Amino acid sequence: MNNATERPLAIVTGASSGIGYELAKQFASNGFDLVVAAEDARITDVAMDFQALGARVGAVRADLTTAEGVELVFSRAAKTGRPVNAVAINAGVGVGGPFAETSLEADLGVVDLNVRSSVHLAKLAVRDMVRHGAGRILITSSIAATQPGPFEATYAASKAFLLSFAEALRAELKDRGITVTALMPGPTDTEFFERAGLEDTKLGAAKKDDPAQVAKEGFEALMRGKDHVVTGSLKNKLMAGAAKVLPEAVKAQAHRRMSEPGSAQG
Repeated sequence: MNNATERPLAIVTGASSGIGYELAKQFASNGFDLVVAAEDARITDVAMDFQALGARVGAVRADLTTAEGVELVFSRAAKTGRPVNAVAINAGVGVGGPFAETSLEADLGVVDLNVRSSVHLAKLAVRDMVRHGAGRILITSSIAATQPGPFEATYAASKAFLLSFAEALRAELKDRGITVTALMPGPTDTEFFERAGLEDTKLGAAKKDDPAQVAKEGFEALMRGKDHVVTGSLKNKLMAGAAKVLPEAVKAQAHRRMSEPGSAQG
């Protein structure tokens, strides 16, 4: 990556597939250079896709459930000698199934990746942006943040944390030249449901949104400085709106009907 370039610099995590991959394409297509990160080897291959869109790209394979992984990603950006103009904190994972039966390691992995690493990367990015007096932060939450999530309890709770965290940072930083936007997709056509073990649920079997469209809406909301954006179908927007007025117990039961193992055949 050339230090002399005039292009702004963005960090995107979870960029090897799904929403993160499409977010990186949005940044690259709109004049950003990139530092992209993911845990799998595909990140090196997909970096060429972003380069083909005109971006200079640094690809980092890192385990973001560890502090060392987060530090590695940000240090790659710092080595360019340029300010981080934008960061998309997107890497995440879910675990489906009864909490009594899912592995402790898997549930704590959700917390480590979705929550702990997000706080860590945000801390590094915010401090850098405050020093430079400008920046944009996109944090991928979910419409799952608006309701309890039986049979994916740690995932839904982690996304609720991220929504609250994003809104709090936004309020803190509003006079520092930094905007924070929460991206709130609904079910999206990615590897999430397979990896989380939710394929046999109504959620897993339902029609899903295009990750490219989700990323486009998220990027546009980020550039407009919006506080949050519910992306995808009208159903997602209606669900997020209804969640503001429905009791938690009602929302939990409704979610249970969608996420209970075997519900896809119901």
